[in-house]
Amino acid sequence: MDNDIVISSRIRLARNLKNYKFATKINQEEAYKIIDEVKKVIENIDFTSKLEFELHYLKDIPDIEQNILIEQHIISPQLAKNKDKSAFMISKDKNITIMLNEEDHIRLQVLNSGLKLEECLKTANEIDDILEENLDYAFDKDLGYVTSCPTNLGTGMRASAMLHLPALSVTNQLEKILLAISQIGVAVRGVYGEGTKSMGNLYQISNQGTLGAEEETLCGRIRQITMQIIEKESATRQHLLDNNRIYIENEIYRAYGILKNARIIDTQESMKLLSIIKMGIEMGILEGMDNKNIDKLMIKVQANNIQMMLNEGFTKKERNLKRAEILRNEI
Repeated sequence: MDNDIVISSRIRLARNLKNYKFATKINQEEAYKIIDEVKKVIENIDFTSKLEFELHYLKDIPDIEQNILIEQHIISPQLAKNKDKSAFMISKDKNITIMLNEEDHIRLQVLNSGLKLEECLKTANEIDDILEENLDYAFDKDLGYVTSCPTNLGTGMRASAMLHLPALSVTNQLEKILLAISQIGVAVRGVYGEGTKSMGNLYQISNQGTLGAEEETLCGRIRQITMQIIEKESATRQHLLDNNRIYIENEIYRAYGILKNARIIDTQESMKLLSIIKMGIEMGILEGMDNKNIDKLMIKVQANNIQMMLNEGFTKKERNLKRAEILRNEI
């Protein structure tokens, strides 16, 4: 059940180059020099060249496609805001992204499905070691890696897990749990990270500070807290099955009925109902449905994906009509 509750794991490392101002202060010429320096290292070292990274400049990507990349968690909203100076390199399997001139010069991100924080950290460290050997990182012997935001000083690492927590949500336990972990140095964010709200009962938890702790320690802490939340979500699902099965079946089949028959539906409602369907599959109530297809649908029904299918100029109502059509056909 761990992989049902933990959608994905992510390790992100923030780094800056010593001889440049922070990304928010550089001009376009300086920004492109940084991009070129990183690109040369990635392409010329055997380990990274085998990952077949592709370089993309944000200024060359239409806004709607940038928004889709954000919805797919390939780039961050901040990278898109700096589109005149920023770029990203992405591996062939799309699990590794090197964002360039986001908040920091380098934001190395490694994603994987399920609870695989240690695997992500290993890959991130291998790539980071190569970059550090060939680039002049900004590093202080007391503070660690120098970053644009003080909360990233130290290791510059964020370990995070994306969790699907519908049972805790429907039993009104979630707010109390998330408040408790936020008070012990763990950040709780929405589906697209800082400053965003949860949709579809998806929550991202990560370490808040990076100073004064080893990467493995921070990673282990997030794993431990994630395991505790998994245990609570699993126990709540089992309790619902044992003590109130008819209620939970009613919620799941109602969600299925709406998604299968709705003629107009917005993103928020789609995500809420898809979350309930996903829980129904994971609890063994809905049979013959693939959980991975629901994960893909959660991305497919986002506003920018729908707009991309329709081309530009379509209204919100028309997007809601198209979304309902997609859901009827694919549920």
